[in-house]
Amino acid sequence: MFRWLLLFILIVPALEIGVLIWAGNWMGPWWVILLIIATGIIGAWLAKQQGLETIRNVQDSMSRGQPPQDALLDGACILVGGAVLLTPGFITDAIGFILLVPATRAPIKRLLRKVIMRMMDKGSVTIYRR
Repeated sequence: MFRWLLLFILIVPALEIGVLIWAGNWMGPWWVILLIIATGIIGAWLAKQQGLETIRNVQDSMSRGQPPQDALLDGACILVGGAVLLTPGFITDAIGFILLVPATRAPIKRLLRKVIMRMMDKGSVTIYRR
């Protein structure tokens, strides 16, 4: 896991710089700056909207006496998506929007569920019960 995180921290900023330079040469620096600001504003609005909807889903699940499993994965995806949308760059913006839009978030949640289940089967995740 640490290797993937290190790779992400090293490669993504380098790719972002390259894409930003290319886009600046292609459409002009002011348009790139405007686009970065616009994606940040739209991303913040979308993260707020999706976050509030997820909170309502958690409250509904809890009021019916059901565990909010799906809503918790939604919340994690929305948190990560909102965080990467605040970083300037087109690659992180694409990742952020993928995590924030419910239709594109669904396959990622299925993948996360499989990874979590695999980790639990291997015993690398310990669940503490009272």
